[in-house]
Amino acid sequence: MDSNAFVYTTYIRTTPDELWQALTDAAFTRRYWGVAFETTWTAGSRMVWDQDGRQTADPDQVVLAARPGRLLSYTWHSFTPEWAEAVGVDDETYARLSKERRSKVTFAIEPAGDIVKLVVTHDDLEPDGMMRDMIGEGWPALLSSLKSLLETGEELPEPPR
Repeated sequence: MDSNAFVYTTYIRTTPDELWQALTDAAFTRRYWGVAFETTWTAGSRMVWDQDGRQTADPDQVVLAARPGRLLSYTWHSFTPEWAEAVGVDDETYARLSKERRSKVTFAIEPAGDIVKLVVTHDDLEPDGMMRDMIGEGWPALLSSLKSLLETGEELPEPPR
């Protein structure tokens, strides 16, 4: 793992299968993330990100590994003008992000008794890149909402920007 990687560990009162479903099923991901993924969830399959009806697709946006209930890894999405508009990213920020190399995210799921340990590793980040700073805030908020949804049935409200 590179030294620029972002790693976040959380423990969730759920099962590995329920967590897998929450990471891959559009009905779940839309609730806590606002994104749905169109893919077959098999290694090598393309991923289309759908956020509020705006789709982000690229031939290099793919599933890298998929072992249900154990491991999920994929390349991070492409930065497009449509994506930037959808999430409120200004032109200068978009220009900087679009120059960064494609990164990847990996979700390692480990049963731990009545709970599940989830380790999220986002790596292959551009050294001193803008994406590293953005995910440093984004992943903790997103994963807290995922945890809340699985444990209580309700996702967290979106934090103020």
